[in-house]
Amino acid sequence: MEKAVEILALIHFLVMGVSHVVHRRAWAEFFIWLRGRGHAGVFVHGFLSLGFGSLIVAFHNVWTGLPAVLTAYGWLMILKSLLCFVTPAVALRSLQRVSLQRSWEFIPAGILFLALAGVLAVVLLSGVQSA
Repeated sequence: MEKAVEILALIHFLVMGVSHVVHRRAWAEFFIWLRGRGHAGVFVHGFLSLGFGSLIVAFHNVWTGLPAVLTAYGWLMILKSLLCFVTPAVALRSLQRVSLQRSWEFIPAGILFLALAGVLAVVLLSGVQSA
């Protein structure tokens, strides 16, 4: 099951990474739209993180070697969603930073996603065993 989650995450990170780099303004518009919905928008943001994070944590509990990077990312997504659901006002303040003028800030996030895709590609192509 771990390998299937690694493939799913590789696809996710690759698509999200390219999208963040190529369509940074659209991402800024999306987060501005979420911000405009107030706490309900923060909950939508939380649900997106919770879905992907829960899938990783439930089916990829690996804490050794390179595959542990994916497990750690899954837990970070769970924590992010917890922040959104438990303290929506705090999460809403973080969305205040997003603007079209600062849309370039989505590029480093996209590069991070692409790096995570690269790590997973190495794991999958090298046959590194999950625990």
